[in-house]
Amino acid sequence: MISTLEKEITFRFLKARKKDGFLNIISIFSFIGISLGVAVLIIVMSVMNGFRSELINKIVGFNAHITVQPYEKEIVIDDLNKTNLNLISNDLILSNSGEAVIIQKDISKGIVLRGYSKNDFSKLKIIRDETFIGQRNNLVKNYISIGKELSFTLGLKIGDDVTIMSSTGVETIIGNLPKKKTFTVFSLFESGLADFDNNIAFINLDTLDEFFNLSKNERNLEIYLKNPQKIENQKFIVQQIFPNEFVFSWADTNSSLFSALKVERNVMFIILSLIIIVAAFNIISGLTILVKNKTRDIAILKSIGVLNKSIVKIFFLVGVIIGTSATIFGILLGVIFSMYVENLRQFLSNVFDISLFPEEIYFLSTMPSEINLSSIFIISLCSILITIIVSIFPALKAAKLDPVQALKYE
Repeated sequence: MISTLEKEITFRFLKARKKDGFLNIISIFSFIGISLGVAVLIIVMSVMNGFRSELINKIVGFNAHITVQPYEKEIVIDDLNKTNLNLISNDLILSNSGEAVIIQKDISKGIVLRGYSKNDFSKLKIIRDETFIGQRNNLVKNYISIGKELSFTLGLKIGDDVTIMSSTGVETIIGNLPKKKTFTVFSLFESGLADFDNNIAFINLDTLDEFFNLSKNERNLEIYLKNPQKIENQKFIVQQIFPNEFVFSWADTNSSLFSALKVERNVMFIILSLIIIVAAFNIISGLTILVKNKTRDIAILKSIGVLNKSIVKIFFLVGVIIGTSATIFGILLGVIFSMYVENLRQFLSNVFDISLFPEEIYFLSTMPSEINLSSIFIISLCSILITIIVSIFPALKAAKLDPVQALKYE
């Protein structure tokens, strides 16, 4: 327990006097350093968490949660009604895909065509989104739905015709020639990921099969889950139902990306923690100077019977109070900045006319932020523990001071 005397002396030592000017500066730098370290850590971790969550939501909203690719046997959805798929899934959709070249005037670009039936196309989450423009139930022969980014790249709008060249060919008297078809743009979608919007388009499933010389046996089964975040257990259930087919999830498709994000987040945490450690070591300097300046006071306290453990508590509390108050202030600063990080990005971009967080590199159009309470707790705990550790040495040094030697020349 901490006595009233120990509390009063602690708060008295925290109040800087004029002759303690240099000590006051060190204390201020310690406070600012720890606060900035905690705040920067919270901001960076919030942005990293937000980026990961936003990326997952965009990927899950655009792609199938689990895809089953058949090797030989055709997948028939009606045969799956009595399986466990109905317990974990919202929709089962047949699809197929192929790579092609889209040609518009003098511009040609490689794209991936995805094929869906007219009814299944309207079930896709991206099609039900409010940013979707055009008809949702009209994915019929020779109609195509493209991303808004692709429409800007090619200068297309709804109702325009575009030529697409297949990667498969057709035999003619002069040899094998690539297939070409003219499609009419009937809708525009926006996934929020520029990479998807600029490189993927939707056409009718039967048209795609004919365009790429595919059969019904090669159609994939797309499974849209009720809870796509918990993917591993649900993927295992699907693998039990399809033991002879190739089963992969959205997490498998993007495993390298999320592994890189995890490594980057951990490395950033370690690097930025050094800011707190460096600032915390200023506390050692400040407390050591405080012990030196308070030599006479310590000697008097010992002379009137104050125990060594009380001296340790007093100087230990001085360091802990500085570190804890700096941590709390850093948390407030970090949370406020995390809440308004996108507004800050827009302000800096407008003032300095620079592109911060470019969409073509980071996939997202805005800087996301997700405040995670567990991350804040870990950061706060680390900061306070570091402060406690660095406060121990000066406190013990103060307790070892000999009152006779201290007062000898007073």
